[in-house]
Amino acid sequence: MDKNVGGYDRIGRFVVGAVFLVAGIAGYAGMLRVAVGPVPQALLALMLVLIGAILLATGYIQKCPINSVLGMNTYESRSR
Repeated sequence: MDKNVGGYDRIGRFVVGAVFLVAGIAGYAGMLRVAVGPVPQALLALMLVLIGAILLATGYIQKCPINSVLGMNTYESRSR
């Protein structure tokens, strides 16, 4: 799979992924309330950790399978 994540998309993945990861860890530790309605605190905290980790990983490796399926490409190769 070719690289398809770059520019502001990559920066956004790093920022949002880090926020989700920290919020999920803090929620799981009980330092932050992340539960909404009938969803248990631990479940939502683990979901935030998972989503944050996925966003950070796709930003780092610059490859996203969802972008491939949707035909999106924000990566600009630097050719000299």
